[in-house]
Amino acid sequence: MTEPLLRIDDLRVDIATRDRTVHALDGISLDLAAGEALGVVGESGCGKTMTALSVLGLLPPGGRITGGRVLFDGVDLAAAPAPVLQDVRGNTIGMVFQDPLTSLNPTMTIGRQVAEPLLLHRGVSRKEAWARAEETLRLVGMPQPAERMKAYPHQLSGGMRQRVAIAMALVCEPKLLIADEPTTALDVTTQHQILELIDDLRERLGMAMILVTHDLGVIANRVDRVAVMYAGRVAEQSGVRNLFARPRHRYTEALFAALPERAGDGGTELHTIPGLPPNLTVRPEGCRFAPRCVFATDECRTREPALADDELGGAEHRFACFHPVPDVNAEGEAAGVIAPAAVPAQSAPGAPLLELDGLVKEFPLKGGPFSRSRGTVSAVGGVSLTIRKGETFGMVGESGCGKTTLGRIVAGLEDPTAGSVRFGGEDLAGLTRAGRRAHRRRIQLMFQDSTAAMDPRMRVGEILREPLVIQGVGSRAGQEAQIGTLLDAVGLPRGAVHRYPHEFSGGQRQRLGLARALTLSPDLVVADEPVSALDVSVQAQILNLMRELQRERGLTYLFISHDLAVVRYLADTVGVMYLGKLVETGPAEEVYARPLHPYTRGLLDTVNVPDPSATAGSGSPLTGETPSAAKPPSGCRFRTRCPLAQDVCAEVEPPVAAPRGAGHQVACHFPLPVPEEVAAQPV
Repeated sequence: MTEPLLRIDDLRVDIATRDRTVHALDGISLDLAAGEALGVVGESGCGKTMTALSVLGLLPPGGRITGGRVLFDGVDLAAAPAPVLQDVRGNTIGMVFQDPLTSLNPTMTIGRQVAEPLLLHRGVSRKEAWARAEETLRLVGMPQPAERMKAYPHQLSGGMRQRVAIAMALVCEPKLLIADEPTTALDVTTQHQILELIDDLRERLGMAMILVTHDLGVIANRVDRVAVMYAGRVAEQSGVRNLFARPRHRYTEALFAALPERAGDGGTELHTIPGLPPNLTVRPEGCRFAPRCVFATDECRTREPALADDELGGAEHRFACFHPVPDVNAEGEAAGVIAPAAVPAQSAPGAPLLELDGLVKEFPLKGGPFSRSRGTVSAVGGVSLTIRKGETFGMVGESGCGKTTLGRIVAGLEDPTAGSVRFGGEDLAGLTRAGRRAHRRRIQLMFQDSTAAMDPRMRVGEILREPLVIQGVGSRAGQEAQIGTLLDAVGLPRGAVHRYPHEFSGGQRQRLGLARALTLSPDLVVADEPVSALDVSVQAQILNLMRELQRERGLTYLFISHDLAVVRYLADTVGVMYLGKLVETGPAEEVYARPLHPYTRGLLDTVNVPDPSATAGSGSPLTGETPSAAKPPSGCRFRTRCPLAQDVCAEVEPPVAAPRGAGHQVACHFPLPVPEEVAAQPV
């Protein structure tokens, strides 16, 4: 047998802080063959990123390898001196970091940053390095690479910055690419383009890859093998198809059960994993997952299971579990398998609560703080919709389509350029300042980044009490009692009022964001990407909590997201936005099963489904770049990317029509037929 390109053997990593030592990795063993793709999955804090960083010796302050080996091309990088590691980084091993904006130097042009590895490792001239950098940017699909070479990171979109990060990692044509959450915060279209790009470059260059992610849909369609990590150890590893078809470890099963796709249209509750991963300052006794496992026994709590071969799957499938998931029988059933729980029925939506009519928002385009306006950016271009009381309205679309701007207008943080916003029958534009302030209590915003939305110098009690103080609601004792009730409602201890935001996990901070949004007992909550950066298990907790509070308090949600599976699970009605226009609205199941607009169909075909047997992006995935909102196309704004576009699309803006009934509307000259209509057409 040929020696693997990378062999991680019993790797142990400790991180020493001022008052404790964290055992971040405790005996990791993994192999990677040349040209192979390995996916590493698990919850935040399980050791995925630490494993990737350990390969290159990029440990955080206080971190050190205390045992094991990292053999790359025959060289033990765990024991290698600094010059050897410096020669490997960016040369024979390339790395794409999670956040390209923070990993790129804001003071250097894109060209200098992409050319830098060549100057350091290959000894070429600056002219040769610049030419090769431009060629690599072209290779990763960067539009107008010669111009982008002179730009700075802040001048590029998120997708473009990720392409720059990939170009930097690939410019020296490495043997191994490590990609750490490369598409976490990207919309479905940009994510698909980046992943297709990585797949294509891997095939062309013959690279091996380690893909670190918590997105099981990405893993299902992009790797050959998967390692599932939990609490600094490998819980299960297998070929990707075998793992999704026959998960054996109870942790792997729990992760799959938490997927929104497993609950379909929301008729069942998402499975959640109780508790939190263990504190790794002390090595846990027994199985590390036992405190959270519903199948754990005394044996699990006292003995640690070894990673062993599956009797049915052989050496290709290994897991560490005393009570593994049983194989299904001929009827597709198995005893002791996690079953979804039914969700109590939601009350039927009531009267219209929010009505938008011809809503327009344009931002002036200026060259600097003292320059004249050079035009406008059309963020929202005439949106009309109705949201009923008790309903969840899901808003989907690519980044930059106007979803967040629309949400900020509804929440009163932006004033519309034209059009009206009616809430509870009242036109908000016609209210006095005092009236708008009182009305704002009824509409609250749940921000995408819960960390940035909270003052780091204020304790949680002060953060939650602040809206009550500003609005003059209740006495101090009454306010504190209300805060305690809110913390109970979102599943946090009342003692949390004495802690600061940074002392909470990402999921807990998102619960605090929801608690703050509910402080003034609003009728409508605008939730802007509230679960976009969360693990699948924490995401399930937040979504279940939002549905539970909706039932208890009669809440109405405007739920903004680029995650189509999450919106399908949570929403009653879906609106699809493209470049400031609402192109399709309708009942969630109807829109997903029988979309009318080519853009909606393209979004659905671009999604990475958590099923290796389903081809990623099967159908007609979206292609091309979104036009500039400063110069949107005439007529139908989607026509420049639409496979069905004709001359009329460039000349006339499509009117809103309802070819299948008033509940499902579309703005398209050539709406898609239903599958039955296609089948009935003569060949």
